[in-house]
Amino acid sequence: MTILQQLANALAQRTVEVVDLTHTLESRIPVIGLPPQYRQTAPFALDEISNFDERGPSWYWNNFSCGEHTGTHFDAPVHWITGKDYPDGATDTISVQKMIAPACVIDTTDRVKENEDYLLTIADIEEWEEKHGRIPAGSWVLMRTGWSSRQYTDAFLNVREDGGHSPGPAMDVPTFLAKERDVVGFGTEPVGTDAGQAYAFAKPFPCHQNMHGSNKFGLSSLTNLDLLPPTGSILITPPLKIKRGSGSPCRVLALVERGLQL
Repeated sequence: MTILQQLANALAQRTVEVVDLTHTLESRIPVIGLPPQYRQTAPFALDEISNFDERGPSWYWNNFSCGEHTGTHFDAPVHWITGKDYPDGATDTISVQKMIAPACVIDTTDRVKENEDYLLTIADIEEWEEKHGRIPAGSWVLMRTGWSSRQYTDAFLNVREDGGHSPGPAMDVPTFLAKERDVVGFGTEPVGTDAGQAYAFAKPFPCHQNMHGSNKFGLSSLTNLDLLPPTGSILITPPLKIKRGSGSPCRVLALVERGLQL
């Protein structure tokens, strides 16, 4: 059998499971807020066109509206000023070869329980590599935090007077992952790939600044990371093919061998 025939058989026999890492898009899904002087992302909204009624007797469908970075979503390099000039940095120009890639899951759940602002460090990554091997080039690195259990509540954005409070990478981690490990991207469970307080870092928003500046990608608002093994899963992450899109909501799927699931 060819490799694809083997995969098809494994999917049919459920020896390879498909895990959905995506939150459902609905009106109450949290959307990141910006300082009031800037234009804001509109909330997700459905506008019913017809529902087997006088507006359309045999069909149900909707218009929908939302920002590109709503719910579980993909960040393209053009999203940030440092990545704006890559010719292959928008959702319609990114190579589709990069939309299927292996994943490395680093579990920081216990540390985040003790500190909502926990920052993933290079030491954490090196400790993970001692157990699971070096992060392969072209992989996603996913920071598992348990944060997705807060979705649809105020605790998800976790905004206080000094801004949002949520975990993310330390200031030097994105450059390390992009340059030293050549990852395809970095993914998180909170609303954005940067920590909630990253705006106040000495070099603000390091994940956006350095990952996108290196032509790498982001995934935010992931869920079900507890169903993935530390290594061995494959992510499928195609964003909508929006003309010069900076990102889009994304149905992120993971392929996991049954024996590897936690």
